[in-house]
Amino acid sequence: MAMNPRKVRNVADAKKIVIERKLEHVKVGVFDIDGIMRGKYISKDKFFSALEGGFGFCDVVLGWDSKDVLYDNVTYTGWHTGYPDAPVRIIPESCREIPWEDGMLFFQGEFTDKAEEICPRGILRKVLGKARKMGFSVYAGFEYEFFVFEETPDSVREKNYRDLKPIAPGEFGYSVIRNSVHSDFYSDLLDTSTLMDFPIEGLHEETGPGALEAAITVDNGLAAADKAALFKTFAKIMSQKVGMMATFMAKWSPDCPGAGGHMHMSMKDQKGKSVFFDPKKPGGMSDRQRYFIGGQQKLMPEVLAMISPTVNSYTRLIPGFWAPTDASWGIDNRTCALRVIPGSAKSQRVEYRVAAADANPYLALAASVGSGLWGIENKVEPEKPIEGNAYDMTFPKKLQLPATLWDAAQRLKGSKPARELFGDAFVEHFAATREWEEREFRKHISDWEMDRYFEII
Repeated sequence: MAMNPRKVRNVADAKKIVIERKLEHVKVGVFDIDGIMRGKYISKDKFFSALEGGFGFCDVVLGWDSKDVLYDNVTYTGWHTGYPDAPVRIIPESCREIPWEDGMLFFQGEFTDKAEEICPRGILRKVLGKARKMGFSVYAGFEYEFFVFEETPDSVREKNYRDLKPIAPGEFGYSVIRNSVHSDFYSDLLDTSTLMDFPIEGLHEETGPGALEAAITVDNGLAAADKAALFKTFAKIMSQKVGMMATFMAKWSPDCPGAGGHMHMSMKDQKGKSVFFDPKKPGGMSDRQRYFIGGQQKLMPEVLAMISPTVNSYTRLIPGFWAPTDASWGIDNRTCALRVIPGSAKSQRVEYRVAAADANPYLALAASVGSGLWGIENKVEPEKPIEGNAYDMTFPKKLQLPATLWDAAQRLKGSKPARELFGDAFVEHFAATREWEEREFRKHISDWEMDRYFEII
C-alpha cells in the first residue's frame, strides 16, 4: 500500500516515500520573519543529503523585507556578513502532497544554529518548550478572515491597486447564496485543506464584499501554527490558479471591516486535564487561566509588534470595526481584545482577538502564549472584566495599545519580559525590521495627502 504523506515520521520514511513515488525533485520551504514562505525545488539526491545533515539556505531571507528590499539596520546578516548560507533542518513529519503537481511532495524546513535565534518557528518552539517545563501542553486554533477578488497579479498592478473587484459585491455575512454560487472555489479550498492537513472546521461568507472566514481545526501549538501558515500560503495559491486573488491584509479598504487572525488557545496538564477550567470559579476560569489572562493583558502593549506587524495593521485597530484598541478582556465579549470562552473542560479557552490576518502565525502565537505563561509564573491578576461595549470605555494608559508600528517596536525593544521569553537576539532583530517597515512607509506620499494639501496649503 502506498505511503500516506501525513504518516511520514522520520528520515527513513521521507526517503521511502520519495523513492516510492519515483520523484526526481521535491519542494521545500521555510517561513521568513513576515510569515512568507520562501522555498525551492531540490533534487532527490540533495534532499536525501539534507535529511541527514541539513542544507544551506541564503540567509538573505532573514535579511530582507516582504518586497525583497534589504534591511539596512539589522546585525544578523547584511553586506557586512556577505549574506552567507544559514543551515536549515528538514522536518520529515511536515511531508504533504501538493494536489495539483502530479504527486509532488512538499517539506517544511526551519533554521538552526545562530539563525534559530530569529527563526519564527524556532521562537515558537522556545515558548512551547517553556510551557512544557511548566507542565503544560498548548493547543490552538486559528481563525482567518480574508478577502477574495476577481483580479490577477497583473491586473492589480495595472489598476495601481484601485477599483479592485471583489468576487461578490455588498455585505452578506453567512450567505448560503454566495457560498453556493462560488461552491467550486469553496469546495476546492475545503478539499485541499483536508488533503494537505490544515483542515477547516468552518468556512463561511463574512460581512464585506468578497470576505470569507476560515476556522482551522485545533491542534497542538506548533502544528497549529504550521497549519495556519500553510493555509495562508495555499489559499493564495489556489486563488491565483483560478484567476482570483486572496489578501490577508489587515485592512484593504477604509470602507470595509478589517481582517482578523484570531487565535483560540487552551492548555492541558501532564495528566491531560484542562489547565483553564474550574467549574467552581466565575466563568469557569481556573486561577491559572486568570493569571494567563492577566499576563496577556499586561504584556499586550509590549508584544503588539509581533501581533500587529505591519503599518497596515494599525488601520484596523480603530473603534467600531470589531477590532480592539485597548488591552481589555471579558467573558464571551467580542468587543474585547481577550475573550474568555466559558464552557467545559474540553472547551474552556481564551480567544486573542486583537490579532489580524497579516500576522506571522508563529510569532503571534509565541507572543500570546508567552505572555500568558509569564502571567502564570508571576501570578498576574487581570483588571476587572469588561461588561458591555469596550469601545465606549476609557482605559488607563497602561492598557492602551501602541497606535503605530514604530511605537510598538519601541515597546518591544524596551520589554524585559519579551527579552526573557524570546531572547535578546530576536527582540533586537524583529524590532529593527519593524522600524524599517515604518521608515519605508514614511518615504511615500499618499493619495490622501495629495488631495488634502496639493492645492490648499
